[in-house]
Amino acid sequence: MSIHAVITRREAPTMAAQGVERSDAEASNSAANRKFYKSRVPIYPKMVHGTFRRIKWVVMAITLGIYYLTPWIRWDRGASAPNQAVLVDLAHERFYFFFIEIWPQEVYYITGLLILSAVSLFLATALFGRLWCGYTCPQTVWTDLFIYVENLIEGDRSARIRLAAEPWSAQKVVKRVSKHAIWLVIALATGGAWVFYFTDAPALAHGLLTGSASPVIYAAIGVLTFTTYSLGGLMREQVCTYMCPWPRIQGAMTDRDALSVTYRVDRGEKRGPHKKGQPWEGRGHCIDCNQCVAACPMGIDIRDGLQLECINCGLCIDACDEVMGKIDLPKGLIAYDTDANVQRRLRGEKARFRFVRPRTVLYTVVLVVVGAVMLLGLATRKTIDLDVLRDRNPNFVTLADGAVRNAYTLKVMNRADRARNFWLSLEGIKPRIVDVIGLGNVTLPTKISVEADKVRTLRVLVTVAPRDLKPGSSEIEFTASDHRETRRVEAVFVSGAAP
Repeated sequence: MSIHAVITRREAPTMAAQGVERSDAEASNSAANRKFYKSRVPIYPKMVHGTFRRIKWVVMAITLGIYYLTPWIRWDRGASAPNQAVLVDLAHERFYFFFIEIWPQEVYYITGLLILSAVSLFLATALFGRLWCGYTCPQTVWTDLFIYVENLIEGDRSARIRLAAEPWSAQKVVKRVSKHAIWLVIALATGGAWVFYFTDAPALAHGLLTGSASPVIYAAIGVLTFTTYSLGGLMREQVCTYMCPWPRIQGAMTDRDALSVTYRVDRGEKRGPHKKGQPWEGRGHCIDCNQCVAACPMGIDIRDGLQLECINCGLCIDACDEVMGKIDLPKGLIAYDTDANVQRRLRGEKARFRFVRPRTVLYTVVLVVVGAVMLLGLATRKTIDLDVLRDRNPNFVTLADGAVRNAYTLKVMNRADRARNFWLSLEGIKPRIVDVIGLGNVTLPTKISVEADKVRTLRVLVTVAPRDLKPGSSEIEFTASDHRETRRVEAVFVSGAAP
């Protein structure tokens, strides 16, 4: 046996063992890389003061005020309809929004509203990046509120970090319990306010306080309380990173000319610590103080460039501007800017903003067209509607004298806030008898009264004499009208006669 063979055989087990170890390590690394969710690392954002923080306070006050107070706004619609300005009345299949009343047959208005909301969000994103996420998204608003409560009870960033590292004590328990108790109160108020949109707010409030409300209501409030507490207090930035689809979608809505919170590399680099009195020649204005990171509620470093987690809240701008003021440098090292402008400055060119671009023009046109169609529909909206459903079992009935009878179910809708009389007529055939169940035989046109904001259902039997029958079927038309409006609906009369 050769020496080479001996060495090879002796090293084989060792090499095999090393190979196994390498395989295990590779498998371990591969498994780590396959993790789709990272365990949450607590983030303790610093409370900053500045323009964008003030804007966020104002937006928070306005949005929370709208959310909590809207169900209590009254709107007089007469005795036949609820007097709550905004109400989703599931029991009576209505949606009320101030002077607008949407019936189930008008769900296209809801569709149009959703389209307007989506296109508005697209346009805002194309112009200003994730402006919605940073200021008006419910997750952002309630998370901001919860962080404010946390800061009020446990102190600012450094105090909260120290408190988290301290062993449990009576003082720590009191602070933590107080914080979570206030969070739960806010979450409870949030869940309670939401259910007020689906029933009369004063009546429901009385029922909740007296314990006479439906168990379903209490269950709904419980679920909404839990979700608000969990999403706004416990999960926070992970909702935006892992649960919300918008960070991934918004990449298709933006381009290099979209405004977003931007670190101006051309001015900030080369970064590094700076001592008072040192010259600024040969280096950038960023002193690597990390105040922008400390202020970020998402826990990211904006200097790493545009990131999926960034919600464009602008708090890092306030933090950086405060530092720039202390070292007597111009503000705006971090600012709302565009990626295109950063590249222009690096090339020595002048920055410019392009708000009119193909995508913004397209979104604006769609917004205007859909809005105009909805306004036109509301302006020409009829307050009368008519549905006709012909019986199909049996398809028709042949009477003893050869006459044929068809049965129809008519629904006459009065969307006005007062009772109205409508004239019901039939065209397309010559009926011998028209029998309205409850009214008997009638002569068309006949008067039908419908209460305010109600639907009246009529069972109508139409009989045609043998001599007036047409082979197969005949197209007919029911009409309901008053002195102002007319509604026509086509139907079919089946004779069953051979052609």
